Amino acid sequence: MAKKINVKPLHDRVLVKRVEEAGEQKVGGIIIPDSAKEKPLQADVVAVGPGEYDDNGKRKALDVKVGDKVLIGKWSGTEVKIDGEEYLILKENEILGIVG
Repeated sequence: MAKKINVKPLHDRVLVKRVEEAGEQKVGGIIIPDSAKEKPLQADVVAVGPGEYDDNGKRKALDVKVGDKVLIGKWSGTEVKIDGEEYLILKENEILGIVG
């Protein structure tokens, strides 16, 4: 789980940290460098926004919460660097599902 950070996403945005795969990837005996590896599709939710307003002016709560492990699309969100750590900020509707 990622350390606590002082970032509060706005509206229906979610801040996540990708879950790194353990070990090196090898294909046919060739070690694939980090720059060529596929990015992980699982992430831990680090922070969530308060939700968007509906047509009546009430907040719609998000379905995900801090601590959830989620599945994200390969090209989802925007990569950001906070305190030297890489995170991804995306809208809740870019999250494909909650794991577990």
